[in-house]
Amino acid sequence: MHPVTWSAPESERAGTHLLVMLHGYGSDESAMTPLFRHLPRGVTGAALRGPFDAGGRSGWFLLDPMLESDEADVLAAGSSLLGTIAELKRLGGFTGVSLLGFSQGMAMAVTALRLRPEDFTCVVGLSGFIVPSELLAMSEPLPVRVPFFWGRDRADWVIHSGAVAGAAQWLEANTALTARTYPGMGHRIGGEEGRDVGIFLRTFALPTEKNKAPY
Repeated sequence: MHPVTWSAPESERAGTHLLVMLHGYGSDESAMTPLFRHLPRGVTGAALRGPFDAGGRSGWFLLDPMLESDEADVLAAGSSLLGTIAELKRLGGFTGVSLLGFSQGMAMAVTALRLRPEDFTCVVGLSGFIVPSELLAMSEPLPVRVPFFWGRDRADWVIHSGAVAGAAQWLEANTALTARTYPGMGHRIGGEEGRDVGIFLRTFALPTEKNKAPY
């Protein structure tokens, strides 16, 4: 199972909603823990460490500067992530599961969603991209439109325009999309964005909030 850092002690997790949090390439789970303070009451964060060695740090699969990768590697990483999520669900007594990914972590979150769309309540993708997959595209559009929050800076130099266009096309065709942009944020997670993520999760992840108007 992937190493994990929790937002709450074990005694406080049962009966809450599990948010699986996925960091970017060349990072680790500590990059996600600042978001813990934005999680609404009733949501437990589990920040995972990617298994791929990215020059002494961590990632989810091999990635080049143009965001190119091997589809088989991505699908294998997605299957491994689903196994970890199943183990976390078994141990925690959670009411449901959602995903949050930053940069390459967004690619992983979307891959998991594409593999098991019925398993997730909602998804958050921050400053990221989506890996093209001819195999997964054969079963799309997805049978359910999961609420999806997509946050980024239009001037983010890491995620090139082709990747942004590809992500926009896929998200609009397959999810119930909420898109926000944050000028001047760059390739990071900003404070205003973190606040908006908390609002989105409170609206869509918590059972008592599901019938509210869309965020």
